[in-house]
Amino acid sequence: MALTCEVKDPGAYKAIEMAGVPVLITRTKDGAIRAFINACTHRGSPIVPDGRGTAFRFSCPYHGWTYSNDGHLVGVADKAKFGDVAIEDMGLTELPCDERVGFIFVVLTPGDTIDVDKWLGDMADDLAPYGVEDWYYHDTLAIDGANWKIAYDGYLEGYHFTSLHPNTIANVTLNNLMDFTAYGPHLRTAYGETNIEEMMAIPRKDWHTRENNGFSFVRTLFPNISIYLGLGLGQIAQIVPGPTPGENRTFLNFVHPTPPKDNAQKAEFDETMTFLRDVVRDEDYDLNFKIQRGLRSNPYDHVTFGRNEQGNQYFHKWVDYYLDDNPDIMPPSL
Repeated sequence: MALTCEVKDPGAYKAIEMAGVPVLITRTKDGAIRAFINACTHRGSPIVPDGRGTAFRFSCPYHGWTYSNDGHLVGVADKAKFGDVAIEDMGLTELPCDERVGFIFVVLTPGDTIDVDKWLGDMADDLAPYGVEDWYYHDTLAIDGANWKIAYDGYLEGYHFTSLHPNTIANVTLNNLMDFTAYGPHLRTAYGETNIEEMMAIPRKDWHTRENNGFSFVRTLFPNISIYLGLGLGQIAQIVPGPTPGENRTFLNFVHPTPPKDNAQKAEFDETMTFLRDVVRDEDYDLNFKIQRGLRSNPYDHVTFGRNEQGNQYFHKWVDYYLDDNPDIMPPSL
């Protein structure tokens, strides 16, 4: 639901609506990460608008009730006239949360459990060497799209690069050349780049040093996160179901291993961020809306995934697996 580098320092917070639930994520004075429903326990008003900032206390804009960033109610405006209030029992409703390898995970059901290590499995080991928790957070751009699964399908294959991205992605990434590695329901997809033949000049044991200069990785955390950690600006996408089945809200988060060294490099980051946003919005998502229209007309009883679209097959098998909720059925595998 957030990146560590978004709320890195004590007092930092992020407020976001996730699948209809207003969420407030905070970093307390002792460095712990906490998550709450962003709703005052008095009358339900959000205590902070969506966005990021720094605050150790939040005051509800409706009647001024005040909360510490660890969720405790610490002040009731004009309390003597309001009446008896057991403020120790009226803190914000907490949500289970935890963070690993630079990512913050939140369960939207109060009182539920969370086990991030079990959920990530070996994907955590795959992500850990990047040290994303120490990266520089640049900005987030939000775009609207069609059904979240239609949008997510586009992050799982490179079969469409030449036809849909002839003047952008296809200039640097080869069409329909992919390798898939599974970590439970999560995937790492390797894409060949146009200069991949240069890798033949170095020993195989050193091929990993050519990431983003011969090949690139896109990692997907089931069911809605896409992670590209490029040598330039990295893009981490959150694809969130919208208010209707035909809508999604996508948050494109942009990060870099180091802060910009000067205004010129910051301008480069901004330019790259805008370019990546425009590709997703104007090429992928523009077509996604038309795909949504086609599927809504119900002309077929299925869609077809080729053997080259292994990532898409794998994803939808896992969706079916979780929806079936049958412990006697073995989980999907590649």
